Amino acid sequence: MPHSAPSTAEGEAFGSWLRRQLLRTEMSQADLAARLGKTRAAVSAWINGRAEPRDETKARIAEILGTDLASLVTRTVDVPIDRPIRWHHRRAHADGGREYGNAAAFAFDADLSVLAREATQNSLDERCDPRSPVRVHYTLHELDGAYLDAFLAALRWDDLLPHYEEASRGNQKVSRSLRSALTDLSQERRLRLLRIDDYNASGLTGPEYSDGRFAAVVRRQLDSHKITAGRAGGSYGLGKATLWATSRLGLVLINSTLSEPHEGRTEGRVIGRLDLPWHEVNGEAFAGPAWLGEPDTEPEHHGVSRSWWADDETLGRLHLRRAGTEPGTSFLIVGAYDASGAAETLQEMHDKLVRSLADDFWAAMIGGRSAEPLLEARVTTLRNGEVYLPEQQVDPHAYHPALSRALRAYLDGDTVDKLTAADQVVRADVPLVVTPLKDHGRPRDKGCEHLAVLLLTPADDHDTRINQVICMRGNRMTITEQRPRDLPLGSPPFQAVLLAGYATGRDGEDVALAEAFLRASEPPEHDRWDRTEELTTTYQRGALARLKEFRSAIDHTIRSLLGKREITRSGGPAVLRELLKLDTGTGMGGRRAQSFPTVRNVEARLDDRGAWHVTVHLRLPVADDPWVLAPVAKFDVRSGGRPSVRWELLVGSETCRAENGTIVIEPGVRTAVFSGVTDPASHPVRGGYARLVVDVPKARGGEA
Repeated sequence: MPHSAPSTAEGEAFGSWLRRQLLRTEMSQADLAARLGKTRAAVSAWINGRAEPRDETKARIAEILGTDLASLVTRTVDVPIDRPIRWHHRRAHADGGREYGNAAAFAFDADLSVLAREATQNSLDERCDPRSPVRVHYTLHELDGAYLDAFLAALRWDDLLPHYEEASRGNQKVSRSLRSALTDLSQERRLRLLRIDDYNASGLTGPEYSDGRFAAVVRRQLDSHKITAGRAGGSYGLGKATLWATSRLGLVLINSTLSEPHEGRTEGRVIGRLDLPWHEVNGEAFAGPAWLGEPDTEPEHHGVSRSWWADDETLGRLHLRRAGTEPGTSFLIVGAYDASGAAETLQEMHDKLVRSLADDFWAAMIGGRSAEPLLEARVTTLRNGEVYLPEQQVDPHAYHPALSRALRAYLDGDTVDKLTAADQVVRADVPLVVTPLKDHGRPRDKGCEHLAVLLLTPADDHDTRINQVICMRGNRMTITEQRPRDLPLGSPPFQAVLLAGYATGRDGEDVALAEAFLRASEPPEHDRWDRTEELTTTYQRGALARLKEFRSAIDHTIRSLLGKREITRSGGPAVLRELLKLDTGTGMGGRRAQSFPTVRNVEARLDDRGAWHVTVHLRLPVADDPWVLAPVAKFDVRSGGRPSVRWELLVGSETCRAENGTIVIEPGVRTAVFSGVTDPASHPVRGGYARLVVDVPKARGGEA
């Protein structure tokens, strides 16, 4: 593979450039001095940057190295040598230790939605120009026939195959998965690639092995190297593992355009990384990881494969060619798949990527009159180099119109104090008290108050999930969804957004403290604010209580905003109205009749299988005995009776429990929530063709 690359405007320092060329050509400083008729000390001075040779000496050096004088003067390319690109497999540990897979890859499911969330978050965290959005492009590409053969040849598949075959012989999870992937590739002769390109991002800058973005991604685990750590979404260094976890072959190729030069260059820094379990090939044991690159000539890294500067032809063969010279990185996942099984065809995978980007990053894709969005995202699908599904720009307004309207109004300063129309957005502040760090402040210090921003607007007619608060911080990625409790009776459907930390668009000490506090309360999935080891070990006692108070304050603010409404609508929202019936008979033993449970809120949605997901919120009167309810799901078809369907899943919450198809609620409980999922196999018609009715009578023989 040729090693030349486009030059950069500013070349590398002469000494470091010359040192690397001597290593690449396996020439010592003494050898160069002898061939030039110079002293060893003179060459050493050049290498260490204390002096530079005269122009006539530079011309002679270029001749000795086998290059032209222009290359030596600009120092933007290495001297041409015949050093083939190859796979380097790490030898097994000398102490006999073995890893049967990358543990970091098991921190997340190999799900396309998780991949989109983690990879896009990393791109947002590395935004270069704050005045412009990060642009991410997901490209699915299915190869077969001659296209597949050409790619496997560029990948040096014949060199990898013995390692794959041996690594797949074990009984561990990774080995079984590899065995299945190899069998499918052999029988189907088809391979799916997923390339994730980002632009206006930093790129994998830094040295090959020591601290920097490149080493954090390519060489290390649990290293979260962020340029804006205070605003970053990730903090564990685990997100990058989803790239390898989404590859059935554990293989990812990388091409990065750097925001700052490395070795005098910025374009075409390429490397591949493979994660296999421990295995043996021809009696030699290997730890598992392997890297595709150029053999390193540094003495301490002799034989290790390092990144190289690839030319356009090589990038094309590896499907790593980028558009333009803007900084950023392209990750090519080889053998991409969705482990959840929900997306098997190209159309399903394409749609899942679009929907996932819209759900997790709709807020980052919203701009205002005076502010660009933080992110632009699109998805394209190819087959053998031809467009299979056209490029689709992710439009947040199409997927989350009410939420998008709320955030846009905030960015434009168009919020109101009281709702009087269905297209308005009301704003209120929600206090968050940040607990002091353990090594800062007095033990009795109450901490710092941060005012988060709550935005509320009437739900859109097409919203299937309503009465929720979407909470976010940092770069406006959705962290968690909160369902407010004890809403006023008759409250209209709404959508709400909670902006905390830097998501408020403000700066200041309280903003930075709130951002760090909430970040510390997130698990590796970054999907909730709750107890974590970092929170309890970093912050003084009471941190968890402050989070609970924050959630309660959000609920209280929602209730107060809904109590100040005078909304005018034409007609009503076209949302599903579930029917909930409760038995109104008396209890056992002739006890005096008492009031019965009432419905506070009901939500329902259809999943991709056609199953209904129902969540029912109940308010309960005081009772001496448990309530035992038997939920029944029925289809309200156009003619005839309402056929019942089976529950595939019925679960309670913290205040009730599911037992043998019933919901049991203990005496003294005043509110309860239960959820159910219908079994699509029992549906008389497809779920979307009929209205769902939920009947919740008292169970036969039940108490109360």
